[in-house]
Amino acid sequence: MAADGKIPTDGGQGLGQNPFAALNAGGLPSAKVAARPGRDMAPAKPKAQPARNRGRVDILRETGNRGGKTVTVVTGFVGIGQPEKEQLAKKMRAACGCGGTVKDGRIEIQGDQRETVARILAEAGFRPVFAGG
Repeated sequence: MAADGKIPTDGGQGLGQNPFAALNAGGLPSAKVAARPGRDMAPAKPKAQPARNRGRVDILRETGNRGGKTVTVVTGFVGIGQPEKEQLAKKMRAACGCGGTVKDGRIEIQGDQRETVARILAEAGFRPVFAGG
């Protein structure tokens, strides 16, 4: 500290010693530039998934006998069981952010969610068709 009470800000003296000065690169392998995936390599071709055609399913919008509430109904499943319908309904409920159920072999999702439901069914290999009005 200076005699006038001020602290010097010019940096003062350097460190007394360099802790890395004694290190030696003698036994280390030479530096090689490794190819980084996604940057230096050619873009990888995505694996082509076989187009599965699991059949046509109808997507309806119903309001009748529901107190004026709109419900999206998926019907016409052929060859899939109740557990798979439950899995699809769970995906649809999560994607739409609403409730739904499986009744009488049909999947019912609350609200008018036809586009989202169609996208999920197409990803699962079905051919969704908007039926009705």
